[in-house]
Amino acid sequence: MQRTSKHLSVLTRITIILSFSMLALVACSSDEADENAGGAQDSGIAQEGDAALDLIVDELKRNAEQFEYTAGQYGGDLTIATISEPLTFNLAIADDASSSNVLGYLFEGLTELSWLTDEVEPALAESWERSEDGLSWQFNLRRDVTWHDGTPFTAHDVGFTFNKIIYNDDIDTNARAAFEFRFLDENGEWQQSRMTVTIIDDHTVGFVLPVPFAPFLRSMGTAIYPKHILEQHVENDTFDEVWDIDTDPAEVIGTGPFVIESHTPEQQVVLVRNPNYWMTDAEDNRLPYLDEIVYTIVENLEAELEAFKVGQSDVHGVLGEEYAELEALQEEQNFTIHRRGPGFSSTFLTFNVHPGRIPDSSVPYVADHKRRWFDDLTFRRAVAYSVDKNAIIEEVQHGLGYPQWSPISPAAEDFYNPDVMTYPYDVSKAKELLDELDWVDTNGDGIREDGEGNEIEFRMVTNTDNSVREKVGRIIADGMKEIGLNVSFELIEFSDLEHSLTDTYVWEAVIIGFGSGSDPYSGIVMWHSSGDFHLWYPFQEEPATEWEAEIDELYVKASQELDHEKRVEYYHRAQEIAAENVPLIYTTLSERLTAARNVFGNVTPTLYAIWDIRYLYRLPVPEG
Repeated sequence: MQRTSKHLSVLTRITIILSFSMLALVACSSDEADENAGGAQDSGIAQEGDAALDLIVDELKRNAEQFEYTAGQYGGDLTIATISEPLTFNLAIADDASSSNVLGYLFEGLTELSWLTDEVEPALAESWERSEDGLSWQFNLRRDVTWHDGTPFTAHDVGFTFNKIIYNDDIDTNARAAFEFRFLDENGEWQQSRMTVTIIDDHTVGFVLPVPFAPFLRSMGTAIYPKHILEQHVENDTFDEVWDIDTDPAEVIGTGPFVIESHTPEQQVVLVRNPNYWMTDAEDNRLPYLDEIVYTIVENLEAELEAFKVGQSDVHGVLGEEYAELEALQEEQNFTIHRRGPGFSSTFLTFNVHPGRIPDSSVPYVADHKRRWFDDLTFRRAVAYSVDKNAIIEEVQHGLGYPQWSPISPAAEDFYNPDVMTYPYDVSKAKELLDELDWVDTNGDGIREDGEGNEIEFRMVTNTDNSVREKVGRIIADGMKEIGLNVSFELIEFSDLEHSLTDTYVWEAVIIGFGSGSDPYSGIVMWHSSGDFHLWYPFQEEPATEWEAEIDELYVKASQELDHEKRVEYYHRAQEIAAENVPLIYTTLSERLTAARNVFGNVTPTLYAIWDIRYLYRLPVPEG
């Protein structure tokens, strides 16, 4: 579908904006790595429960509190082996993580998030003020920032970025969704509006929002682009063509700590130090310390692992099946596997309850009798009890994983509500619930029938080329078969999967993932009933149920509430409702594991990363 990639890029960008500083990105697992990461250290981890989780989170928070930067030495490089390479050098229209990962070293926002605490910190803006009602903001820009070509950075670049790129409907930019604000009008109807951006003087920019927006400072981490380079391309309608993958890297101009020196397709990307970067350390030494970052492009995940094992790369996102082998090599090969607690990315099962019909026909997206099953809360709860989360943790995540019961990860700290309804694996309970529906096996073939005699059978799909989802799907299918449901589990191409979910709406059950962040606002695209990623029934003109209407209200209120404690209350209640009604049947959260060689300074594992790339430096080589 034409609009699918746009919708999925929105999710990608919201996650990037709201969850972490782009400059710390290399030290974080990607969403896919988070989803695949696990460990084989202790098969009892799943049973340790909340106590073990609390210990890990507390340790990561202590690391952040106790960390102090040391003055580094200039020189050296960081090498990363990856199966991904950039698809574009135009970050504004990039909708793939590989492009964003590389370009995150070149471009910056007015704010950034601390890799230690996840708190908002100044970046291209040195300070800001807001009105008491949270609607008017003024950002005071740094005066010592230049673009890579030496041109001074000014407020005109900020105004251009928002007014001519982000709010330009002719440009399919991935940042727009974060700056379109939902609110209820005087008639109780949902509306969506944009903010106004005004250049006050060369170093001051004003923003006026239609409603208060609590994550506003976090969203201001979105990249700012050079007006003097890109304005002509906006005016000539060639913006989508500028800075494509064939561009001379020297033409890609940002303000960040690194520039692209070279790109050899299917081989490597080399970034080199920006000698005129504006940031300095506590001793007034200009950052960054490293001379180069080298991305070596390899064929597959096995090659990524091999490159790390033989010393050809310095950092590696550890997959579950790799942990046992790498854990034993830590001392011999002088690296450490940093354990960083549960990830933010979810894997879940959901059912299609869309009541619509295929256009120009009377054929429903999902058969009416099946939609009635899927829409039944007792059925969904029965399925939830049939999901063996411990098996997923043991067999798929190799012992390091955490049961998930609601939309928000424990890594989000106080936003996470640990006191929601849970569905521990209980076949007897699941069967009891189905019996209450009077769905019984009348012919002895092991498959239940509903009250109208329809066999309870449906198709459950996930995408190919994702071994984790495939393994999880087989465990879920086995659990449902054990309680008398006839499930056909199939793998299909990802393009076909997203076509079904967001275009044709013809599907029955799906296992898929969602990348959230440390601020729950990123989940609004899934949890608001009008959202395009409200998978079980998207784009609702009116909430189909009372509980969906309540979640709508809670997510919007939380986005507009400037009092943090009240925001926490709203999101806690939303999690309770989600867990009680189980539109998504969650599986488990993976442990985030990052292996890094012990040759760098200013490193410590936190909930958000293991370093800020600007402060990273090579330790002196011991004599002898």
